[in-house]
Amino acid sequence: MCLLKLSSTVTFTNFIRPVCLAAPGSSFHAGATSWVTGWGSISSGVSLPSPQTLQEVDVPVVGNRQCNCNNGVGSITDNMICAGLSAGGKDSCQGDSGGPMVSKQGTRWIQSGVVSFGNGCAQANLPGVYARVSQYQTWINTQITSAQPGYVTFSSSGTDSDLSVSCTGLPATSTTTTAPTTTTTTRSAPKTTTTTTTTTRTAPKTTTQPPLPPELPLNHQNCP
Repeated sequence: MCLLKLSSTVTFTNFIRPVCLAAPGSSFHAGATSWVTGWGSISSGVSLPSPQTLQEVDVPVVGNRQCNCNNGVGSITDNMICAGLSAGGKDSCQGDSGGPMVSKQGTRWIQSGVVSFGNGCAQANLPGVYARVSQYQTWINTQITSAQPGYVTFSSSGTDSDLSVSCTGLPATSTTTTAPTTTTTTRSAPKTTTTTTTTTRTAPKTTTQPPLPPELPLNHQNCP
């Protein structure tokens, strides 16, 4: 993750707009549609031809459990988010690194990731890997001393199918159980009270986001 300070101001138009950053606690579940843009290669070793028009591609989020199974258990951390098709064919590529991955929530576009790395480009069962923006708010705020960016919590709805993914070496999703507590009080006759508390991890929710429109209205953003 890195930040760039521009040497001149940017004039916003229908096609050039700021984006909200995903806040800590954001949930981008498996299947949530994301959009990636860049001027990188259009396939491995094939540069974007002239006039080098900005490219965009829609790819679904791949949960971290599935991404670990695909890329090698332990290679994907909580600081990463993956996206791509199981059949391949759509992906970011060389030269796109540092570019944004965004999803739409209501009227807001929220940046979930930053293009990072991958095994080739658009390979089957090898999703692209992105830096997870929601993990870096503290670091970003320490670098920007004024006019800090707006952060928005992205919340998927539905059940996250990634929770049920398993493969060799991947730790199981955990269920936390508190052992029963027994209290015995003796009066005229013994009396025993047993209390059992069980905490079960609730499955998050998922949704597929609408596709990116050809242009964004001037008032589409309202980041806090």
